[in-house]
Amino acid sequence: MKVVLLAGGAGTRISEESVFRPKPMLEIGGMPILWHIMKEYSAYGFCDFIICAGYKQHMIKEWFADYFLHTNDVTFDFSEGNQLIVHDQKTEPWKVTVADTGLKTMTGGRIKRIERYVGDEPFMMTYGDGVADINIQKLLDFHRKSKKKATLTAVRLEQRFGVLDIDNGTVRQFREKSSSDGDVVNAGYMVLEPEVFRYLQGDHTIFEQEPLRRLAEEGELASYTHRGFWQCMDTKKEHDQLNELWDKGEAPWKVW
Repeated sequence: MKVVLLAGGAGTRISEESVFRPKPMLEIGGMPILWHIMKEYSAYGFCDFIICAGYKQHMIKEWFADYFLHTNDVTFDFSEGNQLIVHDQKTEPWKVTVADTGLKTMTGGRIKRIERYVGDEPFMMTYGDGVADINIQKLLDFHRKSKKKATLTAVRLEQRFGVLDIDNGTVRQFREKSSSDGDVVNAGYMVLEPEVFRYLQGDHTIFEQEPLRRLAEEGELASYTHRGFWQCMDTKKEHDQLNELWDKGEAPWKVW
């Protein structure tokens, strides 16, 4: 089963970093967050990736083209005719298609553009800027059992601040935030049937709006609840937090 990764946006909310490179190429522990996401999927045996690139898409292509240089010790032997010797040959069992899906294409439009690479079969899809410790196989089993056209992963965001219970302008109770106070959001990590392509009209289509609303109205959108770790990387603070977890050896998404 193929895994589609949305990696084409400009990452304007973390522009101090993304001005130099695509947000999915921002590093955690010296490797792009895109690599971390792919490592999670491949830990469950899903190794055929389609990356929907756009903004600075050449940097993603060049990184994979030089994958051996990024992940192995190398010797440049100029005395023997400019030979390149790669030591240890660490690699991944991956097939990676990097597709230029346009600079300003919306999320649904990006998915539509790679339909020819997916073909007429179910596929997975997630965003290239968030990591989680989701059990991918359990997610897939849930989707198959639901018999829906689409399944998304739902997570509950905790409130950042204390909670006030107010009655007629008077604070009746002040309490610390809890997980039950947060909003339930779409974390990505979706499983989609090929029929979903029919809900996508073109480059202007925002997948999270009309297509998902229609699927929900038709009773064709299932929700897989994840109660473990999930974190998107929208800000420099979140980028720093993910690096801190990795550096401490406490990264919950490291399932490989």
